[in-house]
Amino acid sequence: MMEETSELNERQQGLAEEADAASPALEDLQRAYDDLNNRYLRLAADFDNYRKRMAREIEARTTFAIEDFAVELLEVMDNFERAEKADGAGLREGMEQIKKLFTTILDRHGIKPIESRNHPFDPERQEAIAYITSDAEEGIVIDEVICGYCMQDKVIRCAKVVVSRGLEE
Repeated sequence: MMEETSELNERQQGLAEEADAASPALEDLQRAYDDLNNRYLRLAADFDNYRKRMAREIEARTTFAIEDFAVELLEVMDNFERAEKADGAGLREGMEQIKKLFTTILDRHGIKPIESRNHPFDPERQEAIAYITSDAEEGIVIDEVICGYCMQDKVIRCAKVVVSRGLEE
């Protein structure tokens, strides 16, 4: 039994020595962990700040883009007000100038009308509101009720059109 107790004491002493030797390594690991954790927390905070800053910048750009477009449209509004005050002959000329100015502004922003009349019906760019019998070939747009528009190559409003059924037999 003494022998066992002695062996146990030796074992405990060996474990205590190993624990003392591992203690600095454990402390080094704890410091390294704390350092990495702090770096992670700073990086996460930096990323969150970046995300919020980018959202604010995008919002500001959008607002300023809309503001610039609105200022250009106000020129059109001013011309409408002048046209309202004009007499019969001046009114028509004023309306033509307003349309030209408005078209120029839209063109400057990449907004262009969709050519529909006498072209094949395209459901991606046009909405058929009527099909009628006509001399035109079947599936050809014969009238445009409301003009459609594209911005860059994206349809922002479909044209509302009348499509030919062809001749009835």
